[in-house]
Amino acid sequence: MSLSYPHRGHTALRVGGACVLLALAGCSNGGNGSSNDTTPATTSASSAPNTSNTGAAHITIKNFTFSPANLQVHPGTKVIVENQDSVTHTVTATGAKAFDTGDIDAGETATFVAPSTSGSSPYICTIHPNMKGTLTVS
Repeated sequence: MSLSYPHRGHTALRVGGACVLLALAGCSNGGNGSSNDTTPATTSASSAPNTSNTGAAHITIKNFTFSPANLQVHPGTKVIVENQDSVTHTVTATGAKAFDTGDIDAGETATFVAPSTSGSSPYICTIHPNMKGTLTVS
């Protein structure tokens, strides 16, 4: 069964009407009753380095390199590690083994929690020990 022109017209009208409604909703003033509201929007930014709005810090593995190689976080910060390489890597603290992601397959992510005490923890990829970084907790 094929659609005749009148059916196509009704569909086009419905789609067009939905677009108009969405456009009007996007232009609304949020229902505050004032169209002259000049109050500036407020934003907040995290003061912790290399963190997103979720409070987590990020390490990216790409081209057999940790980025950033030196990451500073607060005690107990969640650290998300994203492996953008085509091979498996780890993020493993040397010495006291304060953290270890285990194997992170290509294209996957892993998380760990930064130590609860201040200090620096050098880390490596145990599969590729030439890959090095430092996590500083302060």
